[in-house]
Amino acid sequence: MNRMLWIVAAAGLMSATGVAFGVDKPVKCYKVDVAPDSMEGQVAKVDPDQGRLTLRAADGSMHEFQVSPETLADYKVGTP
Repeated sequence: MNRMLWIVAAAGLMSATGVAFGVDKPVKCYKVDVAPDSMEGQVAKVDPDQGRLTLRAADGSMHEFQVSPETLADYKVGTP
């Protein structure tokens, strides 16, 4: 019984301090309220089910946008 108490206490301490095993670092995600006026890049992904368009900028960074179905119809993967 004493061993079980130590296991429960250790699990509670780890969860209270935020220790997690097998978890990678979270991805930095920045949310903005307003989309940029324009952006140059190549279409990396089109997801019509989620309504998302992913662009790869000239510097290699990836940018994901929530867009309307009408806008998605204008883009295909690989197009500038």
